Amino acid sequence: MPSSSSSSDNICCGQDPATTTHLEQIREYYGHTLQSSSDLQTNACCCGVDSLPPYVRAVLPLIADEILERFYGCGSPLPPLLEGLTVLDLGCGTGRDCYLAAKLVGEHGLSIGVDMTSEQIAVARSYEAEQATRFGYSRPNTRFLQGYIEDLASLGIEDNSVDVIISNCVINLSPDKERAFAEVYRVLKPGGELYFSDIFADRRLPTCLQADPLLRGECLGGALYTEDFRRLLARVGFADFRSTANSVVSVDNPELAEKVGGIGFNSRTVRAFKLASLEDRCEDYGQVAWYLGSIPGFPHSFDLDDHHCFASNKPLLVCGNTAAMLSETRFAPHFRVEGSRAVHFGLFACGGSGSTGKASGNAGTCAGTNSDDADGGSCC
Repeated sequence: MPSSSSSSDNICCGQDPATTTHLEQIREYYGHTLQSSSDLQTNACCCGVDSLPPYVRAVLPLIADEILERFYGCGSPLPPLLEGLTVLDLGCGTGRDCYLAAKLVGEHGLSIGVDMTSEQIAVARSYEAEQATRFGYSRPNTRFLQGYIEDLASLGIEDNSVDVIISNCVINLSPDKERAFAEVYRVLKPGGELYFSDIFADRRLPTCLQADPLLRGECLGGALYTEDFRRLLARVGFADFRSTANSVVSVDNPELAEKVGGIGFNSRTVRAFKLASLEDRCEDYGQVAWYLGSIPGFPHSFDLDDHHCFASNKPLLVCGNTAAMLSETRFAPHFRVEGSRAVHFGLFACGGSGSTGKASGNAGTCAGTNSDDADGGSCC
């Protein structure tokens, strides 16, 4: 595996001294400055146990204490329906989410963790045999690779080889986010999903804040402006994305609060699918979807995102993109989708009156036209 001083630095970052310094500061912060989550200065990289879904929370007691104590994350990027899949965790740290995924994919699935920090990867690797035993597996189903999320090819991760990619408050630390997301798109299988939590800002941060080592380490300096994130995803191939959770980040450290002033930060969990059929707008084709109530742990309803709550066996009008997300991914066996794209009715009315129907992934109500057979495009 490449070490922190290997040629992988040049592969990922070229010869840019500023980028090299950026990565060195991140390695120092997460490799030495932080010894446990109690050393953090904001709640940006903190995620309480109560925020985890029950199927994830049930696995936590099986994870070694040291791994839990050195976890830094801002959300719960572990979607359902992972059994038998290959999951890739970008910026896995000491391995908490990677090990949670290892349990959720089952003994015949694979959980891969990538991190550039040698100290954290060493901790993660040291528990592989123990965690396999705790899970009741005959052998580990994990792989931990030291390297850069912007250069997964150098780690041997092939095109179209991963079912689900997760990441927990890490992509904001990347000096080349577009390259990181392009690598995500490359390695995902068609129909695969990116499901990640990270920090977003309500405006573009000035250069001085982006360069501040403490703000970087606390996941604020690299926070993406929400609209730039939308544009970036579109450039690499993700025409639509959805938010599943959104919470305000509080900056309680007075020194940091003075630096950031009125900038607003949010922790968001986002899902995006690698689907060629997605459009950059929510288009109306008169399609209807029913949730069959068959996803384990979700017998009564399932939230695709923050504005699509599917009650079991209740028809719901959906846009073309939502129909594709339900019928062309691992969710397909759990939904009945009727209708095609043969007839187009214009933009799907996302967000109520006056909406452009833009597939922006922002919170809001996605309301279709009511009919005798199906409710509007949101039930929650």
